[in-house]
Amino acid sequence: MFSSLRQNVSSATLFQLGAELSWLFAAIMLVLRLDGEQGVAHSEAALLAFLFALTIVCLNGAFGLYRRAQKLSAGAYFLRIVLAPAIGIPLAFLVAHWMPGIDVLRDNWITAIVLALFGLLLVRHVIVLPLVSHLMPHRVLVLGTGPEARLVEASLTSTNPLGLRLVGFYPLEKSQENVVSPGRVVARGGSLDDMVRQLGIDEIIVAVRQQRGGVLPLRALLECRLNGVQVTDLERYFERVHGQVPIESLKISWLIYGHGFRQSVFRNIVKRCFDLIVAAALIVVTAPIALLAGLLIALEGGGAVVYRQERVGHRGRTFTVFKFRSMARDAEVDGRAAWATSNDPRVTRIGKWLRRTRIDELPQLINVLKGEMSFVGPRPERPEFVAMLTEQIPFYAVRHSVKPGLTGWAQVRYSYGATVEQSIRKLEYDLYYVKNHTLMLDLVVLLETVRVVLLGEGAR
Repeated sequence: MFSSLRQNVSSATLFQLGAELSWLFAAIMLVLRLDGEQGVAHSEAALLAFLFALTIVCLNGAFGLYRRAQKLSAGAYFLRIVLAPAIGIPLAFLVAHWMPGIDVLRDNWITAIVLALFGLLLVRHVIVLPLVSHLMPHRVLVLGTGPEARLVEASLTSTNPLGLRLVGFYPLEKSQENVVSPGRVVARGGSLDDMVRQLGIDEIIVAVRQQRGGVLPLRALLECRLNGVQVTDLERYFERVHGQVPIESLKISWLIYGHGFRQSVFRNIVKRCFDLIVAAALIVVTAPIALLAGLLIALEGGGAVVYRQERVGHRGRTFTVFKFRSMARDAEVDGRAAWATSNDPRVTRIGKWLRRTRIDELPQLINVLKGEMSFVGPRPERPEFVAMLTEQIPFYAVRHSVKPGLTGWAQVRYSYGATVEQSIRKLEYDLYYVKNHTLMLDLVVLLETVRVVLLGEGAR
């Protein structure tokens, strides 16, 4: 497991990224030489091939093909792996328009697509997956057999992270509760450190809520740690694998003493500069789309084009957010705040299109320029919802320690939250962002926002 700018990347994922990047680079170098073209210098061809390969890999990441916390259906997987080269090849052409050799690649674009698409499938399923499974397995033993251990079991069963292999569950002497699969409970024939050596364990996940009163075998855990075995608590496991912080097992001491939650002056300056540059660029690029959206809303009638609403922002301060109106004028005739729902009858015909494409959010770029919002951050909620959720959900106010965002980690990783239970799940992703927010994570969110917009995920 490697950590870059506080973003954890497994060795299996690094191996996959390297293999796919190498194949794409080799494929484009081959295409550039197919017709015996000699007018392109080797260094220029290599630069073009690397640019293309990096574009496709970044788009694969944007479409969630490297996510270990999500198991895709065959249809969703195929759609994503086709979309990446379909978008990436024209994008690579656009970026490299003035580079030598682009004419050769343009003349052989069908060959480039075939090599990129089918080559990636072969590399991933014939080379990467078998090698990782047999040569680079990360063997995990879960300490405990209670509800927390069941959460880990469900997590690993539903997502099947690349290279991660659940060996079993080690029962505790002072905890008789067993809600995991009986066949996965290892026989306690010796001490924990002996069992770890026998099974060749690389990591122990401590899945126990109540750790006082001598419940944990601390001496054995220390021995394992000193022998190079990674020991991970439940919060850090979910943070690393799923990009979320589970509320059920979260303790205030973890928030106080844990790493992250940095609000340095340098980070704030970098984030503000990033917000200004991206917001200003998007305002220019999306101006024709915004004008078309405003015209369609005006033609449909029924109210103002831009809708203003009070939201809660940084440190609990309220501000007025701007959005293109997507609901009928009398959406809240009784004056009571209400969450949007699936197929909400209050949404207009134009509003459905605006919400699906996220065009209704474009006026919030003004809020970003004003400094009331950031480009990436937790979703700003209405004061009525914030008061209710703060009362019902522990640590909900933590999300207000950073500026709210136009897009965010929770928005790209979870569907629209319209209930208290869904708000809890979204808060788990918000807590991860608040704890780990960096420029790198902001860039990852921007890439994944491409997928959300193109596939219409989470829209209401």
